[in-house]
Amino acid sequence: MNLGYMRVSKSDGSQSLDLQRDALIANGISPEHIYEDRVSGKSEQRPGLDQCLKAARPGDTLVVWKLDRLGRDLKHLVNTVHGLAAREVGFKVLTGQGAAIDTTTPAGKLVFGIFAALAEFERELIRERTRAGLAAARARGRTGGRKPKMTAAKVRLAQAAMGKPETKVADLCKELGVARQTLYRYVGPKGDLRADGLRVLRGKVV
Repeated sequence: MNLGYMRVSKSDGSQSLDLQRDALIANGISPEHIYEDRVSGKSEQRPGLDQCLKAARPGDTLVVWKLDRLGRDLKHLVNTVHGLAAREVGFKVLTGQGAAIDTTTPAGKLVFGIFAALAEFERELIRERTRAGLAAARARGRTGGRKPKMTAAKVRLAQAAMGKPETKVADLCKELGVARQTLYRYVGPKGDLRADGLRVLRGKVV
């Protein structure tokens, strides 16, 4: 059995599903087996797609009008189709750039394999750029991650304040803009510097 899925980006009625519905019906899909969503392509919440995937059984084929109707991005698309394949459910695209994809045929599987390889290539490029960027930053004396909430000035202020018996820790934390546990990572209850506080004062990022 063939199942159809269609999607438009807006839920205000300004975009019509008629073209997609007509194409799916013309390819032999019964209206009651067509699922729809009216959400942005970037949205993770797609109840129609969830229902469609849940309804699919081994031997079925999920059909979409265009490739971009299904996946949020290339990675999501590849993962979704791989999940279908693991359940012995086919995937077919009717038109557009992915029209050669039909995982129920050897040629269609080959085309989708190329898409999967491109997705992996894209992920590897991102990893390489990230590693190169971090290496360049380290070479310039910078490290990745978020900047510490406690600057050297704040550590000195906390150190002086914590050494006074009248200091209220809650008020000090509010003034510094940090949580109590964060404060105690840098300065002890009596104003003694702790390891993280020493690193900040030495100019090292924690």
